[in-house]
Amino acid sequence: MKLIRINDLTAKDIQAIWQVAAQTCAPLEGTVAWSFEGNGIRTRTTFIQAFRELNLSFVELPNLLKTAERACDLAGYLDPFYDIYVIRDNNHERLTEFAKASQRPVVNAMTAMGHPCEVLTDAYSIQNTIGPLEQTQITLWGPPTNVLRSWHELAQVLGLEVIHVCDAHFHESKEHVRFVEKIDGPTDVVITDSWPTGFENTLWSLSTDHLEAMGQPKLIATPPFHIGQEVAFDPLHYKGFMGYMQKTDLLPVQKAILSYFLK
Repeated sequence: MKLIRINDLTAKDIQAIWQVAAQTCAPLEGTVAWSFEGNGIRTRTTFIQAFRELNLSFVELPNLLKTAERACDLAGYLDPFYDIYVIRDNNHERLTEFAKASQRPVVNAMTAMGHPCEVLTDAYSIQNTIGPLEQTQITLWGPPTNVLRSWHELAQVLGLEVIHVCDAHFHESKEHVRFVEKIDGPTDVVITDSWPTGFENTLWSLSTDHLEAMGQPKLIATPPFHIGQEVAFDPLHYKGFMGYMQKTDLLPVQKAILSYFLK
């Protein structure tokens, strides 16, 4: 099993992962190949804690995918030593190539195109605090990013209807995603993400006026958030901010992903 994009999973897989996340995961046996590009402070923290709590050995392989070797050769040489790979690398195509070549489970801990573990966690949090996803109006705000693209994929796999508010030139034809330029009604939760490099249009900064027009919904400002960019205000001063504790759900969801893939 692979988790490079959320649509590598079925709806049944996702619900099973969330069920495991709600329980105490039993210790596992195995060794993780762990390669992590960049800071990713929260994701790094919770994955390492997950390895430890599951009694998994892990070996750090810095810049695993930066080598000039073919992906099939990397996988062929490394697969005998590892039971699962957890990789964060900006190059989504290279990670996809490696995952196809490997006979082991491969988990995307973030690429330029997707952040599946983050979005599976946020959806899990929403379901546990706001209500069933199919009854929750979810609004994505701002230009497409890896996080928001993973939300598109989750909507398609689970058959949810989500709204994505962004400039018209970003609009696409996607099943279960309705692109709009303006707020057109109340919503239950708004999700933002750090703007892509080079995007500087502050007309798309989420403001308290926008939130007021949407009925004061809950807010997930995907960290690291930048005041004056994707959010025009300090989220700590907004009563609907889901806050620091919401991201503690990364740990049980990441543990559940590892447990589900290694079962």
